[in-house]
Amino acid sequence: MSKMWALFGPIFYQPADFSTMDDDWDAEVSNGPVQQAPQYQPPAGPQVWVGRGRGQAWAPKEAAPAWGAQNSGQSWGGQNSNQSWGAQNSGQSWGAPNGAQDSGQSWGAPNGAQEAGGWRGRGGGRGGRGGGGRSDAPNWRGGGGGGDGGGRPPPQPTGLHMMVNSSDVSRIIGRAGSNIRELENNSGAKIRVVRDAGGPHEARVDFSGDPECQERAKLLVEQFLIDFDANPRPASRRPGRSPSPVPRKPYSGDTLLLGGPAAPPAPTFSLKLALEMQAEGDKERWSKLPPLLKDFYEEDPTVATMPEDQVAQLRAEMNDVHVSCDEGAKNVRFLNPVSTFDQAFAPYPEILDELKRVGFEKPTPIQSQGWPVLLSGQDLIGIAQTGSGKTLAFLLPALIHTDRQPVPREDRGGPNVLVLAPTRELALQTEREVQRYNYKGIRSVCVYGGGDRRQQVKAVCKGVEIIIATPGRLNDLVQAGFIDVSSVTYLVLDEADRMLDMGFEPEIRKVLLDIRPDRQTVMTSATWPIDVRRIADKYMSSPIHVVVGTLDLRACRTVEQVVLFCRDEEEKKERLDEYLYNMGPEEKIIVFFGRKAKASQLSIDYGVNGIDLQSIHGDRPQEEREIAIEDMQTGSCRVLFATDVASRGIDIPDVTLIINFDFPREIEDYVHRVGRTGRAGKSGRAVTLMVREDWRHAAELIDILQKNQAEVPEWLQGMADRFGRMKERREAEGGGDRRGRGGFGGRSGGGRSGGRDRRGGGMF
Repeated sequence: MSKMWALFGPIFYQPADFSTMDDDWDAEVSNGPVQQAPQYQPPAGPQVWVGRGRGQAWAPKEAAPAWGAQNSGQSWGGQNSNQSWGAQNSGQSWGAPNGAQDSGQSWGAPNGAQEAGGWRGRGGGRGGRGGGGRSDAPNWRGGGGGGDGGGRPPPQPTGLHMMVNSSDVSRIIGRAGSNIRELENNSGAKIRVVRDAGGPHEARVDFSGDPECQERAKLLVEQFLIDFDANPRPASRRPGRSPSPVPRKPYSGDTLLLGGPAAPPAPTFSLKLALEMQAEGDKERWSKLPPLLKDFYEEDPTVATMPEDQVAQLRAEMNDVHVSCDEGAKNVRFLNPVSTFDQAFAPYPEILDELKRVGFEKPTPIQSQGWPVLLSGQDLIGIAQTGSGKTLAFLLPALIHTDRQPVPREDRGGPNVLVLAPTRELALQTEREVQRYNYKGIRSVCVYGGGDRRQQVKAVCKGVEIIIATPGRLNDLVQAGFIDVSSVTYLVLDEADRMLDMGFEPEIRKVLLDIRPDRQTVMTSATWPIDVRRIADKYMSSPIHVVVGTLDLRACRTVEQVVLFCRDEEEKKERLDEYLYNMGPEEKIIVFFGRKAKASQLSIDYGVNGIDLQSIHGDRPQEEREIAIEDMQTGSCRVLFATDVASRGIDIPDVTLIINFDFPREIEDYVHRVGRTGRAGKSGRAVTLMVREDWRHAAELIDILQKNQAEVPEWLQGMADRFGRMKERREAEGGGDRRGRGGFGGRSGGGRSGGRDRRGGGMF
């Protein structure tokens, strides 16, 4: 290695001087004449070295060395003399008078530029250090071909474009593409950066998509660069780093001025003006959409004339329904609740026929108050516990909304109803619910990750009126151009709190940007956290809040809750044995675990020992998860082992017992787990197995038990008291709640910290 360095070091680190570039390039970069390379002086007394392929010869350091190429002879002058290099197929000359880097460099090909590109590197870099070289030939240090050395010219723009300095490319793209993704999201256009499209110091930014989105994207890029110049980052202090040789040039329209007089300074950016321009663009965009009808409600006379005290009494009897709206909301009507299907859907006999066919007797509380709100075209926020009938509350008005639009279905250009769900299982369940009702030939499709994408695309392209989707797969198909959400007029965010918990807020916001703002929006949730409120405030129009019961966490009143203390995991398994091996012929059990690995292992153990069961967790393929839920729904299997992926929204009828083998990480998940039983007015039972490591949840669990008039064991109250004293002691000592270590005296060394469990299997 030291020998090679001694031989090649002077060559690699000699400052090269290009001075035989083409005339256009020289005129553009420098104002002086091109300096020609001196004639090459052949070396004397060469030394012979046999290398790979062909013999190679060079002289000692004091003389000019000669080098044999792979296909034809090449000669290279010494460190301080002129140099001549023969190309693979034709001769080239490279002169560096006195090795001066700043006196101009030339590198020519006597017979013209080679077909596959010259030896010129990207941006005119020195080929001797591997930065240049033809893309299809080896170079001195294996650096690959440069930008100008490629055999294919840069693509020509097909839409709006602009030229920028090469030094701005990294700023536009950002770390890991963060800036360019944000620019695309804010503008709605696709942005592509083509390096060296206008020379070594210029790059081209191409915009594609809707013309208005392209204009907006160009404005955002220009403003981004202006803001960056106004607040530059500190200069690099790394040794050996020099400032960019290309100074920033002013812009004139879409062209970067490389010479001549300076253009006038860019105008000062006005946020108000930019927002006004965006509002005007959006207004013009949405004005091209077809008209929209939302009010289809014909209030029954007996409902309309109901006295206020009777309305209050009816709402109190329906699990204490509360109706409200945001402060300052305009054009809000508080409609009276209905108590029968006929009062809500008398003008729609086909809907009444379908309700009678499926066997429903009367509306649930959320349906009684929600149907008048949605049929009248108002936005709705429905907050009710699991198993309260929220799906049917938004589904039947969606069918009527789709059928009664003035534009024929074949001319609408896409779906009318979009239902976003947090999990695949909930999305599939909603689709099955839609398919139960045959109304005016309305078609639906469910698109979700893990399913057959090709089949989903085929169903979408055939034409559907209702799309039920998970956020990730929906964005995939929207970006691919298979789904146009601008035709959506009825939007449902089902289990919104769960979607935000799972980190889907960016995907939700991105979808909402492309849906017309005068749509009707429905949001259902079991809880009302601050993140859900923020989404509702931004994307809903004067929504009506319908809350069944209270916003406080509480399990269903029809569920008997039992809490049992276990010394360790072995005792928990003994308790589980008692329930599984002694279950009755009509019982149906769901057992919840905290980790996928435990659910999988115990399902195998019990299956070997003769228990017919299914399991569902994040490690199982989607097809197997669907089969497991179907087996439970049809009754062919009566035991399900699951993680919290099955705790929300999934409707498995006639579940009689819930067993919490592991206490959930959050108390909200406990409420959703327990809600899998006691549905549709039936009673159920929930058994929770707790160990010492679960003591930080004791106080929250006691609160829920007391709200449902359930028995609170003395040991559970003692556990909560001890945990409270421990927290006070640690706070007094300045240590805070170090609940992740050493709080329980058990072998595990502490309780869960609320994050992902790293001990095996993950969360779902």
